[in-house]
Amino acid sequence: MANQKNRRPQSGGKPRKRLSREERERKKRNRIILIVVELFVLVMMMIALYAVVLYNKIDHEDLDESAIVINDGISEIETEESVEDQITTNSGVSSGHMAGYRNVALFGLDARDKSLGKGNRSDTIIIASINEETKAVKLVSVYRDTYLNLGNDSYGKANGAYAKGGPLQAINMLNMNMDMNITDYVTVGWAGVADTIDALGGVDIEVDNEEISHLNNYQVETSKSLGKSYTKVSKTGMQTLNGIQAVSYCRIRYTAGDDFKRTERQREVIQAILDKAKAADPLTINKAANTIFEEISTSLSFTEILDLLKDVNSYSIADTNGFPNEQFRTTGTVHGGSTVMSTDMISDVKTLHEFLFENTEGYTPSAQVQTISARVHSDTGV
Repeated sequence: MANQKNRRPQSGGKPRKRLSREERERKKRNRIILIVVELFVLVMMMIALYAVVLYNKIDHEDLDESAIVINDGISEIETEESVEDQITTNSGVSSGHMAGYRNVALFGLDARDKSLGKGNRSDTIIIASINEETKAVKLVSVYRDTYLNLGNDSYGKANGAYAKGGPLQAINMLNMNMDMNITDYVTVGWAGVADTIDALGGVDIEVDNEEISHLNNYQVETSKSLGKSYTKVSKTGMQTLNGIQAVSYCRIRYTAGDDFKRTERQREVIQAILDKAKAADPLTINKAANTIFEEISTSLSFTEILDLLKDVNSYSIADTNGFPNEQFRTTGTVHGGSTVMSTDMISDVKTLHEFLFENTEGYTPSAQVQTISARVHSDTGV
């Protein structure tokens, strides 16, 4: 038997070169890095795919930008540029006191069947103005019964604009009456609000003695409309409300302050939802996203939604208000219906801009606002 030491390599074979310890460790590190990179790419692909699936659940509507009436709210003193020259893809107006702000219309519909299109009155109308540098958000509720131009030169209650022409006409109503530059909207119904709150584990709201009986009364109709059971709120004070309870809280209008107080409650619940979302873990956020994406309608693109969501922890609600402003607000009967009216729309709109934006010195409400103001005065007598 041949000695093993004298055995030669097979024909054509070469002896394997032994790697040094350092080379073996470097090769091992490279394999680990390659595996980590591959896993990272795979995870990112899965996240992107999941995000696309979520976005496809949204009722997305591309608005006809050429049909949107843009009131830049900039007087001739500030600029002589045309409105068209000032419109940008992301911020609406590239110059003037609204530069650097993203203005979005939020609509809440009194829709029992989850329908989010025209034919439904927008009983919640909110202008959300986002300072793109500081991420501070200001909310202004436009009272649903306010007598305004409905975006098509007919006049009536503000919530009628959405019913007659959907989000496009409702946006035009806001832009025409208030010198705004809104081009995007988000619409949600009762179901979307309730389900999102439940997905977040409820919201913390302080309920007082005057509110508790109305809250429980509204729960009966709200739960029936959404096909869910309800639990009576048994005590006052700070507590965690579930979806049905929180929606019912938003609907209360038969206390001191009537509909004006009701819009304060709506803004309070929005603040509570944001607070809960900012404190939530990723699994909870994922659950809430799955829920709300199926129950909203919006003109925002996939990229715009991702941009907003990635900064969710940076946003804060700096202040809230209502339109007409309290100092110009009155009520009365117009065409046989109870109506909210502005006693001085020109001053009212100027006050609105001073609340929402910085550096409004020199701003004068547009000729269109002045024309609408005259018509409102003529029709209402205020």
